[in-house]
Amino acid sequence: MMPRPTFGLGLRKPHYAEFLSHKVPVDFVEVISENFMVDGGQPRRILREVRERYPVALHGVSMSLGSADGLDPAYLARLRALVDEVDPLFVSDHLSWSRIDGFSAHDLLPIPYTQEALSVVCANIDRAQAALGRTMLIENPSSYLALGPAEMTEWAFLESVCDRTGCGVLLDVNNVFVSAANHGFDALDYLDGLPHARVRQVHLAGHSQGEQLLIDTHDRPVPPSVWDLYAHVLPKLGAVATMIERDDDIPPLAELLGELATARRIAATGIRHAA
Repeated sequence: MMPRPTFGLGLRKPHYAEFLSHKVPVDFVEVISENFMVDGGQPRRILREVRERYPVALHGVSMSLGSADGLDPAYLARLRALVDEVDPLFVSDHLSWSRIDGFSAHDLLPIPYTQEALSVVCANIDRAQAALGRTMLIENPSSYLALGPAEMTEWAFLESVCDRTGCGVLLDVNNVFVSAANHGFDALDYLDGLPHARVRQVHLAGHSQGEQLLIDTHDRPVPPSVWDLYAHVLPKLGAVATMIERDDDIPPLAELLGELATARRIAATGIRHAA
């Protein structure tokens, strides 16, 4: 049987009760890994209850895959314990760094797209995948500045990372739009240049206009510009898992399910708006 596309939502605290009280029409949910990397307690109990009802993807925000200091062994051990308990659909993190000399910036900072940085990232991904006992997905970041002259494009960098480590890609379409606007490249060139066969999951989200740059705030509905990019790239990807990601100004669940219905419609017909 051919695989089919799947559609899910990011599981956020305002919607816990609805997901646990009745069946929400999603194929999976995604949670922020760090919110549940604790031994026992209410967060882990809730996640276990959710996992009984829905497949779960784990999405990390602080592995710091671009860190020249390497990865934190204690972090990997806690994440491995969570992975073993949840048996997730995917384990993902970002093509970024956030930690140096024991200090964590709590932000997803950009990396230079150079051969030296490529070696660092691949070594870290190899270590993470060995520690977790499974293949990871790496998400393309949104960025607001470039670190030095690039030796390759971001999409070529991602392809090289996949080729060297065997990892997959979590394609954040909103991040492509934001970075393209901020750095002046063509978002379609990015989407067309990706290693499409490596993409396993897609994030869709909204952004905000800052004073000079677009900001990846995840506090708005998916805008038409991002829907258009999704419709462009989806036929190249095959049966991937698509998710609506909302992290702030979280609306009622019904509104997010409406956005998910749009994603399903695009996957089925290529049409964004209902007739």
